Amino acid sequence: MKFMKLGTRPDTFYTEEAARTVVSDVSSDLIIKINNITYHLHKLQHQLLPKCGLLQRICSDSEDSNSVTLELHDIPGGEDAFELCAKFCYGITINLSAHNTVPAFCAAKFLRMTESVEKGNLVLKLEAFFNSCILEGWKDVVVALQSTGKLPEWSENLGITRRCIDSVIEKILTPPTKVTWSYTYTRPGYSRKQHQLAPKDWWTEDVSDLDIDLFRCIITAVRSANILSPQLIGEALHVYASRWLPNTSKSQPPESSASQTEDVEKKQRILETIANMIPGDRESVSVGFLLRLLSIANFLGASPVTKGELIRRSCVQLEEATMTDLLFPSHSSSGGHFYDVDLVGGVLQSFLVQQRRQHTGEEGGQSLRLIRKVGKLIDSYLQVIARDVNLPVSKVVTLAQALPEIARPDHDDLYKTINIYLKAHPDLAKPEKKQLCSILDCQKLSPEVRAHAVRNERLPLRTVVQVLFFEQERGSGSTSRKPPPVTGDQENLSKSKVSPDEKSHETQEGTTRTRMPNVTERSRSRATNSEVKLIGEPEQNLSRKELEQREKGRMTIGEEGISGSKFEFPSSSNKVMAQRRTNSKGRSSR
Repeated sequence: MKFMKLGTRPDTFYTEEAARTVVSDVSSDLIIKINNITYHLHKLQHQLLPKCGLLQRICSDSEDSNSVTLELHDIPGGEDAFELCAKFCYGITINLSAHNTVPAFCAAKFLRMTESVEKGNLVLKLEAFFNSCILEGWKDVVVALQSTGKLPEWSENLGITRRCIDSVIEKILTPPTKVTWSYTYTRPGYSRKQHQLAPKDWWTEDVSDLDIDLFRCIITAVRSANILSPQLIGEALHVYASRWLPNTSKSQPPESSASQTEDVEKKQRILETIANMIPGDRESVSVGFLLRLLSIANFLGASPVTKGELIRRSCVQLEEATMTDLLFPSHSSSGGHFYDVDLVGGVLQSFLVQQRRQHTGEEGGQSLRLIRKVGKLIDSYLQVIARDVNLPVSKVVTLAQALPEIARPDHDDLYKTINIYLKAHPDLAKPEKKQLCSILDCQKLSPEVRAHAVRNERLPLRTVVQVLFFEQERGSGSTSRKPPPVTGDQENLSKSKVSPDEKSHETQEGTTRTRMPNVTERSRSRATNSEVKLIGEPEQNLSRKELEQREKGRMTIGEEGISGSKFEFPSSSNKVMAQRRTNSKGRSSR
């Protein structure tokens, strides 16, 4: 960073009871009040009036020629900038840099310290330093531009802001091979010594320190040049959002105090500005960044327009999301669950609507591939949120049912979600268990998962009956390929189907489990055709009398059974069902 030193005398200003005084043999004859500071100075002894055109005019109009008191509360830069100008007049050494040049320049202009008043005055020296050093350096011009935020009107009227912005844009558009100045770059894994060339996004961290209006002005100008890629613009937006927007996983919802309300409004404006500046190109920003902005929008209570735009942009790239991209905490006042399931559900609904609109006809295959990929992601997400002890059943059911049937070739992952949820909620009421298991299609379970399901005491009886029934149907429908027997090793699912922590154990609450017969044994013990008519038997081959008898023979299996044609389970299956009822009664009596 560049510096300029003016003056040679030592600093003789001192403070006494909120008054700044200069050590001198001559008594003070000029009193200047700025905010809460009073300066006791001299009109002519140290060239104060000869260098300041404004003070000359005011003192010449004063009737009291011995002592003059002035109030300059509206001087730009306040007392600090005025003191720099006063010390220059006294010949005291001052150090100027990018941090104080802009306020000193504005104050000097205010005091009319120009060449028309006296040659070699402060304005000329500051102008030369600003043009030759500040505008030529990268960090200097960024710091100077940042300082204009405290004096926006003066900086704009004097052309300081415009010249700083032009200098910043010119340097950003410089090819990385020609970047020779220092910059801030603290990304993990990057070392300046190991890289001879500057990275393409070398400028993003430094401009992220600017006010949002200045940042927007720079990004807009850079985009209009059509030199940098949309991905580079997106990276700059990502860095700025990380610098100024809250981390929703760590922050608490904003309160309603005046100061915090003002801070929330400021962050809302930053969020909306960033959302509006995202390039239209699909790959300009990641879907994880879009979802994070959406979570922040819910956290800050952003406008529905901003939320809608972020949802629209997120759904376009939803198939690119990872599990981490979906895990955001819920900040809703109602409910106590941790994960923001509504956020994911809203994006999913928008994704499905978009697929129905855009992918038809020849693009149907591509649409199916995307939907199944998203379906796999949502099922994995369901398995994670199912561990939340405060998550209501309705949230799981609603999100699971949002996916169309074509999104799930099988229901193994959905079964795993149900099993995890039941384990995390051991006191779940029977109606809620029914509601949860209603999303499961037992016909779409693999043999391994069906084998696990019939042994799973967490499942309601109705679901186990359905699994056994479809197992029976599958066995009767194919004689050439029988399902493999369920051995002792299959008591627990394989790792690819059911995770180890979800394994069914032999003994639960003191009740000994009865092992299920293997599939082959059940198939061999099926009732004969003369005793039972299976679903799917052509009814047109039956007489009217047989149809009436069949209709009368319809029954409901148990209290939680399913309605269907009359049939008998294998004797060993009946034993298992009886054992489940005995276990259930034993637990309820205890």
